[in-house]
Amino acid sequence: MLSIRHSNLYSEVLKELNYEFGDVFIFDGFVISEVKEGVSYSWELHGKPTVKAVVDFLKTDGSDVVYISHRINSYSVVPMDWLKFYKQSLNLKGYGIVTYNNVSTISSVIENLFFKKQIRRFITIESAIQWAKLIDLVEAND
Repeated sequence: MLSIRHSNLYSEVLKELNYEFGDVFIFDGFVISEVKEGVSYSWELHGKPTVKAVVDFLKTDGSDVVYISHRINSYSVVPMDWLKFYKQSLNLKGYGIVTYNNVSTISSVIENLFFKKQIRRFITIESAIQWAKLIDLVEAND
C-alpha cells in the first residue's frame, strides 16, 4: 500500500497535483488519485477542482482518460455527488478502484450505481495500471 510517490511508478508521472484532501498523479492516458484518511469526498470541494486541473493539463474532455482511485487510506465518497459529475457531461474511458480492505469494496459497489460503465476493481496498483494501459484491447475482448 505504498503511495505512488514512494513507488517505482513515480518516474512515469507527468504531473503531480497536491491538495489538502489528497494527491493526484497524471500519467500518459490515466490518472491516479490518493485521497487522505478520513476525507468525505464531494464533487464541489474535491472532484470539480481535480477534474478541471486534469482536463486543463491534458487538454482533453476526459473521454480518453482512465481514472484509478488508489485507496491506500480510508475515506468516504458522497454517493449523490456522482450525479453532479454526470451533469457536467464528463465521461471517462474507464474507472478502476484499487482496494485493500472490504470497506472500500463496499463503497465501490455503491459508486457503481451511479457510474454508467463498469467499475473495475483491483487488489494491486500494478494490475490497475496494466488494465489502464490496455483498456482498448480489454474492452474489445469483453
